[in-house]
Amino acid sequence: MFVLTIDQAGSQHDVDRVPDLLELLHGVDMVTPFERSVGDEAQGIPASAEAAVEAALLCLRQGGWYVGLGIGDIERPLPASPREGRGSAFVAARAAVERAKKTGDRAPLAVEGPPGAAEAEGVLTLIGRHVMHRSRAEWRILDRLEPGKWGSQTAAARELGIAPQSVSKAVARSAWTEEWAARPAAALLLRWADTGQIADPGGTAAKACPADTADAAGAACTVRGPGEATRDGGRPEPAGSAGRGPAAGASRGDR
Repeated sequence: MFVLTIDQAGSQHDVDRVPDLLELLHGVDMVTPFERSVGDEAQGIPASAEAAVEAALLCLRQGGWYVGLGIGDIERPLPASPREGRGSAFVAARAAVERAKKTGDRAPLAVEGPPGAAEAEGVLTLIGRHVMHRSRAEWRILDRLEPGKWGSQTAAARELGIAPQSVSKAVARSAWTEEWAARPAAALLLRWADTGQIADPGGTAAKACPADTADAAGAACTVRGPGEATRDGGRPEPAGSAGRGPAAGASRGDR
């Protein structure tokens, strides 16, 4: 599961902004809603990898927050308040937010957890770089667009009374299309870290190849599709091939 710990930057020289943060994140799909955990910090349990991505990027857009995303176990029953939660996901979130404070010029975000966490962090920080540096004028346009919806740019131009070319330029300049193309990749990597599995678009999952599937030369086994594994440069081998062991497993749900 996922835990987000979000700490206010420069709080000693600023007003308490946690109430604004809680309002900002109010619409995110949560298992346990965000609430103040201690001081100028908030914590919550997102309901899915996609919700974790959404919350993290909302914080980066607003600015002034350190975002720590932890992946791991949470003791059951799930807590009614994040302040009552225990488990490795909470420990990872604490480590992540502390590391986010030391990212320098990068997006102030870190992800801690099992294998896959570092890769998810890499994608999120790349997206976050674009989100953080957009101007108000760009957001004025982007907030009127719907990802993947044909004609939304024309509709936004008409609503704002500007030329469609101006909308197109704002979209290209802000990497808005690239952001929405990369969000699913970030969520997929978070699910990999959480479950050890990567779901394909059809809803099945291909499990990471066990270490004993490497051949004598040390070639890695890589997943190409559900129920199918290959050796780099070789032909697909069905899961459960003799002497190889299963290379794919059934996916459990995202939530």
